[in-house]
Amino acid sequence: MVDWISNFTPVEQALFATLFTWGVTALGAALVFFFKSINKTVLNGMLGFAAGVMIAASFWSLLAPGIEMAEELGQVAWLTAVIGFLGGGAFLYGVDKVLPHLHLGLETNQAEGIKTSWQRSVLLVLAITLHNIPEGLAVGVAFGAVAAGSGGATITGAIALAIGIGLQNFPEGAAVSIPLRREGFSRTKAFLYGQASGIVEPIAGVLGAFAVIKIKPILPYALAFAAGAMIYVVIEELIPEAQLEEGGSKTDIATIGSMIGFAVMMLLDVSLG
Repeated sequence: MVDWISNFTPVEQALFATLFTWGVTALGAALVFFFKSINKTVLNGMLGFAAGVMIAASFWSLLAPGIEMAEELGQVAWLTAVIGFLGGGAFLYGVDKVLPHLHLGLETNQAEGIKTSWQRSVLLVLAITLHNIPEGLAVGVAFGAVAAGSGGATITGAIALAIGIGLQNFPEGAAVSIPLRREGFSRTKAFLYGQASGIVEPIAGVLGAFAVIKIKPILPYALAFAAGAMIYVVIEELIPEAQLEEGGSKTDIATIGSMIGFAVMMLLDVSLG
């Protein structure tokens, strides 16, 4: 697999990798053809797993190689990492305040972002789409880092990141399509909405890879930026949603899911990277 993907340019590699992560989102959304509802405890565990993967990926696949590359470029590594990390969080904060979206389990009048008359279904899709922007960007920047020749970035590490992001996209696809089915959508329409939430990943991935290849000095900042954006999503959205349980019970399932997700992503990155 490594030999095959090495024959392509970094932008093409990022495109293939993010098409894969989008495809896994579609697989998760396809669960709607088999289930009309999903147990909230199970969903909490899946969302917790996604959070754990993103936390691990933020360090092992993004921050650590970004700091190493900053040192190679003669930058003040800690300053580069802090600026990029906080910049990623600030970017997601801005998008969060502007883009209309609705988190799982909330009423339509609790939608965030600019007030709109958009349907509840669209708002739910946009909430998951918001998660996928930094994920696609992270994969694209990772492949761009390999092309830049950083000692801390490897093609196997970038592939590991894509696999990890793909794994945690599965529950996100289901988290959109199944609630839509429960609200009266046909299975086909619920599936189409669910998989559509991942369409931004190939776009963000290609843009991220192209940008860092053309402007190599921004690469350490871009890696830290993607890490900050992912951590923002985890703390702002995934963890609160995963801990949301009627009666406040069984929230430990989400915690266990997070631990397992972190361990899986760490295993992938350390063993393959």
